[in-house]
Amino acid sequence: MSSSPRIDPPNAFKSLIDKATGNAVRTAVVHPVERLSLSGAMEAREAGLIEPVLVGPQDKIQAAADEAGLDISGVEVLSVPHSHDAAAKAAKLAGEGEVGALMKGAIHTNELMQAVIDRSAGLRTERRMSHAFVMETPAYPKPLLMTDGAINIAPDLKTKRDIIQNVIDLAHAIGIAEPLVAILSATEEVDPNIPSTVDAAALCKMGDRRQITGGVLDGPMAFDLAVSAESVATKRFVSPVGGQADVLMVPTLEAGNMIAKQLDYLAGAAAAGLVLGARVPVILTSRSDSAAERVGSCALACLYGKWMEQNR
Repeated sequence: MSSSPRIDPPNAFKSLIDKATGNAVRTAVVHPVERLSLSGAMEAREAGLIEPVLVGPQDKIQAAADEAGLDISGVEVLSVPHSHDAAAKAAKLAGEGEVGALMKGAIHTNELMQAVIDRSAGLRTERRMSHAFVMETPAYPKPLLMTDGAINIAPDLKTKRDIIQNVIDLAHAIGIAEPLVAILSATEEVDPNIPSTVDAAALCKMGDRRQITGGVLDGPMAFDLAVSAESVATKRFVSPVGGQADVLMVPTLEAGNMIAKQLDYLAGAAAAGLVLGARVPVILTSRSDSAAERVGSCALACLYGKWMEQNR
C-alpha cells in the first residue's frame, strides 16, 4: 500500500512572498547541478525574490538547465570545478559583500556550512548559528516557527540562548512583534532527571533578566501544551504561551527534525527554512523540498536580510 503524495497547503507562504517581493537579494546559489535545486533558484528569480549567481561547474549547471528546460542565458554563472570550491567561493562572495545571501544547491549541508563557518570567510558573528523552519499547516491557525532541527545536535544552555534569540529575530523579520516561545520537553515539570526541563527553566529566567529579548518565553512544556488550547484547559496549565505558541524550541536536533518531518508528511505542512546567526541569511533547502518550500525559503531570506540591515 503506497502513501499519498505530499501536498502543500493552498497558497503556501503567499503572505511571506507578498511581503518580500520587490526586495530581490543577490544570492549565491551553491553547486546547483541538478534539476530541482536549479529550478528552485530560477522560480525564486521569477517571483522577484532573488537575483541568483550560480556557483559551480558551468557544464553541469547547463546540463541541469537543459534537463529542466530552463533558460539561464541571462543569469550570472561563476564556474568552479567542484562542490567544495563552490561553497568556498560563495562564502567568500558573501563575506566581501558581493552577495547578500547564500542558497544551498546539490551539496551536502555539512560541506556548505563548513565554508560558512570558516573564519576566513568573514561570516561569523558573536552568535552561534542555528536553523529555523517556518511551517504552515492546515492543522494550526498561524505560521509555526521551529528551531533547531538542522544545525546544532545537542546544544548546551549557552547555545540554546543564541538559538532562541536568533529565532525571535526571524519572527520579528516576518512581522510577529512579540513571538510566544514554547521551550519543549517531555513534561511541563522541572525534573532534574530530564536535563532539557532544567535548561528550559534557566532560559525562562534568562528572559526575565533580559539576556533574551523580544519574545515571551515559557517552558518546559510538552508539545500538546504548546499548540493545543484544549490540552491547556484539560491539564489546567497556566501559561502566557500554552496553546498558542509562535515558536517551538526543541531540546535536540533529532527532536526538531522529527517534528518538522511529521508535520510535513502527516499534517499537510509546508516548511521554509533558513540558517540564522551569520552575517547573511543561508537558505538551506532539502533535496525533497517542494517548489513552494524553496520559494518560501527565499522569501524568508529577503525579509530576514532586510531586518538585519535595519537592526545592525
